[in-house]
Amino acid sequence: MDSMIYNKMLHTPICTGKPWEAARNKPAEGTEESSAFKELLEQKLKEESQVTFSRHAVERVMERSVDVSSDKLERLNEGVKLAGEKGLKAPLILMDSTAFVVNVKNNRVVTVVNEESLKGTVFTNIDGTVMV
Repeated sequence: MDSMIYNKMLHTPICTGKPWEAARNKPAEGTEESSAFKELLEQKLKEESQVTFSRHAVERVMERSVDVSSDKLERLNEGVKLAGEKGLKAPLILMDSTAFVVNVKNNRVVTVVNEESLKGTVFTNIDGTVMV
C-alpha cells in the first residue's frame, strides 16, 4: 500500500452513526462526564502547546470535533510566531480546513472554526491572516 495513502488513513478520523443522534445523546452541559472530558482536554492542550485556549475555544474544539493533535499544535505555534514577527495582534490562522483566531499578545486562541462551519463565516477584529 502506498505510504501516503496509509498515512492519510491513519490520521483520518473515523465517524460512525448519525451526527444528529450523537448530538441528541451527548451528555448535558455541566454533567460529570462532560466536565471530566473538558478538564482532560484543557490539561492536554496546556501540556502540549505554547498557546493557550480560551474557554470559548475549548468549547468549540469539543463541539466541532477539531483535531488538536501535537503536530497541529506545533503548526499553530509556528503560525502564532510568524504573526508576532509581522506585528499582528489578532490574526486569523488558517491551517488545512480549520481557522483559529488568536490573540498574539496573550498567546491565546480565542475561537476555532472547522470546515463545516467556515462557509458564510465573517471574521471581524482581525488584523491579518497567516496560512500554515
